[in-house]
Amino acid sequence: MNDADAWRPAVNPWIIALAVTLATFMEVLDTSIANVALPHIAGSLSAGQDESTWVLTSYLVSNAIVLPLSGWLSSIVGRKRFYMSCVFIFTVSSFLCGLAPNLPMLIIFRILQGAGGGGLQPSEQAILADTFPPAKRGMAFAVYGVAVVMAPAIGPTLGGWITDNYTWRWIFFINIPVGALSLLLTSRLIQDPPYFRRLKLSETKIDYIGLGLVALGLGALQIVLDKGQRDDWFESHFILTLSIISAVALVSLIWWEWRHKAPVIDLHLFKERTFAFANLLMFVLGFALLGSTLLLPLFMQTLLGYTAQQAGLALMPGGFSIMLMMPLVGYLLSRYDARWLLLFGLTTLSASLFHMTNFDLAIDFRTAATARVLQAIGLAFLFVPINTAAYSALPREKNNAASGLMNLARNIGGSVGISFVTTMLDRRSQFHQERLMSHLTAGNAQLQATLQGLARTFESHGISKADAMQRAYAMIQGNVGREATMLSYIDNFHVLAYIIMAMIPLVFFMRKAKSSGGMAVH
Repeated sequence: MNDADAWRPAVNPWIIALAVTLATFMEVLDTSIANVALPHIAGSLSAGQDESTWVLTSYLVSNAIVLPLSGWLSSIVGRKRFYMSCVFIFTVSSFLCGLAPNLPMLIIFRILQGAGGGGLQPSEQAILADTFPPAKRGMAFAVYGVAVVMAPAIGPTLGGWITDNYTWRWIFFINIPVGALSLLLTSRLIQDPPYFRRLKLSETKIDYIGLGLVALGLGALQIVLDKGQRDDWFESHFILTLSIISAVALVSLIWWEWRHKAPVIDLHLFKERTFAFANLLMFVLGFALLGSTLLLPLFMQTLLGYTAQQAGLALMPGGFSIMLMMPLVGYLLSRYDARWLLLFGLTTLSASLFHMTNFDLAIDFRTAATARVLQAIGLAFLFVPINTAAYSALPREKNNAASGLMNLARNIGGSVGISFVTTMLDRRSQFHQERLMSHLTAGNAQLQATLQGLARTFESHGISKADAMQRAYAMIQGNVGREATMLSYIDNFHVLAYIIMAMIPLVFFMRKAKSSGGMAVH
């Protein structure tokens, strides 16, 4: 064993894990906490609803651009210094967001906030991978996984509570003490390992073309994904133009970075098939996690009549399940091959989504909560093994570059998942409504009997015959609309289930990690 492999941090690695997880939880929380506050922000800053959505989009765009660059930036300024800079930028910009006097200033501060936040997750993962020995790395990623999976689940509920009881500005101000504490702990506890390769800026030829293509390609892609459904996708010249720009920029980026001697994104990492498949699985995990996290509360609020708080309570047992299961998964990883845990996680997640296809308009609170718990168990058995398998395939000095790509895969997967389910929900609702309405003809005896029965009921309450028939028609139409929407949710659950199931064969193409106590080593 050489000195690099023998290096260990000066303090207890678990204290380091908690310190860096603190800032990452804060950052991931911020990606979803502002969603429910948009109407309040729009009203307070005298902005339209469509304009206010740039508060979300601007953050996602800058976040997506910085994610894949984090490894390269760390090598330029040093990982500890880069991580602390990101925490500082995120905290200060959060304070400025809370003070923003108008919408344009809020959007500018959100861009800064997203840029600072984009470097936090990759840096934390790389720090954890270097801080912990291979036999304990699974448990370390489990702690990180709790933060990353829990934050988007509780974000909307917490954001709603803060907005209702205080003001939307406090969803940004709450980041300040967390950021300050994280800076203090990081400065005292974290150090760069001796094998960390830091480049001298004076000797580095900066890949300006690569930087430009990353910003243009990923920025345009994130805007398309965030606003595509709202603008009716390619019916909008704006979305069509950005889609073409994104496609050309990303294809050019791949060609340029693959040939460049000092790329800002090391795409050659994908030549290691385990890392490549781990990124694909992480993309699908983000797709399923954020797609279903959007669908379930929306389903409960629009069709079951739940309040936002009740929907949040139905999701809460799933969050607790993840918290309980993550440490167990970390423990199992020290004894079993990550691929077996991935198989279990994918199978369980797919089964949970198939189970949701049995939902109807009469399900109770317990049924919805139980379905989320089953889904959470599957998610818990995916996040940690995917990360562990990805890092096991690469040398330690590649941890920084790898972590940026892994987090980008999950974030873009989440954006694609949200765009996909919202678009499919809208299109399939229209399809089912047209199909159901085609059966409601004047010659349909059952329809006529139902209409007459409803009309007589309304007439018995003192409503005129003409108004009673109108109300009967409206009630039938409303029921058809609800049934069509219900069927579109079921279609979404079906598609998500099949997508997850299609990932199962990929596990067999991943290499079995060399083990040290059953864990991956470099």
